[in-house]
Amino acid sequence: MKEPRYTKSSLPQKVCAACGRPFSWRKKWARDWDTVKTCSERCKGDLRRKTPRGG
Repeated sequence: MKEPRYTKSSLPQKVCAACGRPFSWRKKWARDWDTVKTCSERCKGDLRRKTPRGG
């Protein structure tokens, strides 16, 4: 059975945890869409710098 085809307007969306902007699903995130929190590598780095490390 084929996977469902998505149009750009019907792709799932999330809000970036770092910048607060909405971003859409990308094929490279297909396996781990549930764990994606940021829209880009830059925001991922910004989020890491913002959160204090407990240690």
